[in-house]
Amino acid sequence: MAANNGELYRMHITHILNASHSRLRGGAENYKGMNILYMGIDAQDSPTFDMSVHFCPAADFIHKALRERGKVFVHCAVGVSRSATLVLAYLMIHHRKTLVEAITTVKDRRGIIPNRGFLRQLLELDSTLRGKR
Repeated sequence: MAANNGELYRMHITHILNASHSRLRGGAENYKGMNILYMGIDAQDSPTFDMSVHFCPAADFIHKALRERGKVFVHCAVGVSRSATLVLAYLMIHHRKTLVEAITTVKDRRGIIPNRGFLRQLLELDSTLRGKR
């Protein structure tokens, strides 16, 4: 769907968070003239990739868009690991959900399979956030 500008327009998408951004897949230039704000993260779906450095910036991007009544399309190559991980982090950071609560919320709407490295990083985030509450 990210490549279908007509569908993005029809769905009134105002923000795109691409968790598989790369020069090969393009970026913000693909949405010129559409009034879409774009954030690209060149993340690898690998257990050794440090996704945690993107948790707060991505969560803040989603939160700001929704606070302004925007519609956010979060995607990656397959849609079950990288993008799901960033949505889980958003729910944990801005909606004060535990990791289990966030997974339940998302799984009720879409099948997700974050890789084991991303899950480990989300567990660390969960522990950090619970320590602050």
